[in-house]
Amino acid sequence: MAKSMRRSHDGAFKARVALEAVKGEKTMAQLSSEYGVHPNQIRQWRQRLLDELPDVFSDRRQKQESEGEEMTSELYRQIGQLKVELEWVKKKSQQLQLNRKKR
Repeated sequence: MAKSMRRSHDGAFKARVALEAVKGEKTMAQLSSEYGVHPNQIRQWRQRLLDELPDVFSDRRQKQESEGEEMTSELYRQIGQLKVELEWVKKKSQQLQLNRKKR
């Protein structure tokens, strides 16, 4: 008995299939046989496209992306600071060990 492998589709493929579904020129069954994807999966992609489409042109999306970039830069700054502090602690630890050995 062979295990079935899950297929993963890239975003462009999903968008193309969902757009075809939104157009309504073909039935779900026709799209399913044409693209080799289950009709329920096509319905999910279509619904996601319809749900997220209004956000493409909204300012809220740009604000979310901007906030994400700000958070990322802050986290990178904190990582850098922690690396510097860690190196300082390592250096001081080595100096203390050397001082103890001399005694």
